[in-house]
Amino acid sequence: MFHVTLLMDALAPEDGPEAVSRRRSQHESLLLPLDRPIFRRACCSDISLSAARLDSFVESNGRLIQPHRGLADPDIPSGKVYLTQGRYSYYHYMQDKFNDSGWGCAYRSLQTIISWCRYNHYTNAEIPSLRQVQTLLVEIGDKTPTFIGSKEWIGANEVCYVLESLCGISSRIMHLSSGADIESKGRELAVHFEKEGTPVMIGGGVLAYTIVGVMFDEATGSSRFLILDPHYTGAEDLKLVQKKGWIGWKTADIFLKTAFYNLCMPIRPKIL
Repeated sequence: MFHVTLLMDALAPEDGPEAVSRRRSQHESLLLPLDRPIFRRACCSDISLSAARLDSFVESNGRLIQPHRGLADPDIPSGKVYLTQGRYSYYHYMQDKFNDSGWGCAYRSLQTIISWCRYNHYTNAEIPSLRQVQTLLVEIGDKTPTFIGSKEWIGANEVCYVLESLCGISSRIMHLSSGADIESKGRELAVHFEKEGTPVMIGGGVLAYTIVGVMFDEATGSSRFLILDPHYTGAEDLKLVQKKGWIGWKTADIFLKTAFYNLCMPIRPKIL
């Protein structure tokens, strides 16, 4: 890893024509992709961090980073693995000394997605608390004021609203009439992870999860899903999280056949 310095006018609009043209020129001269942010303000590096720290499995506050690293792939010889592209943090029940057990799983999945947006330089927005998420949903007119401070669940639609309002990230909704239908969506999820590379929130029944990868077998159509489970309530222990399957490859059986599901599939912004 090496650092590149680009001097820009701090007072100029970041998305103004001059700034965009300057960044495009740098991308072209360094043969960098023209649809990924590299020289935006959100991309600034803290050069005080060591390379070892940047490759760490934990944040400075102890929260796990990309806990799927090191997991063995499913035993499907002809299957191909498609994963979330880039770093993300594992958000789950009971973090930040806040008891959301039994109702906060979709909020935690949302926080995981926003952490991806931050790590990959698509937003400067801070990770919102659960109450801040509720307040934002009230402010945009999706909920009534009594929602703030409640223990009401949110779903894929609300996750999409917050991503759009807070981070400027658009999303696509995939609807499943039954959890069993996700088996037929392996190819579509593979395309999502290959093209967009963003974590996916899935909610249905009374549970929400984060999908951070899929294995898809083109020959048989069978799939496995890499599930990051926000219902975990324990310590930030990577070995425990992996051993107990709080992050792991699952079959479609994890999703209820009697419940419908919605998936929030964030679209990676095509920006310089």
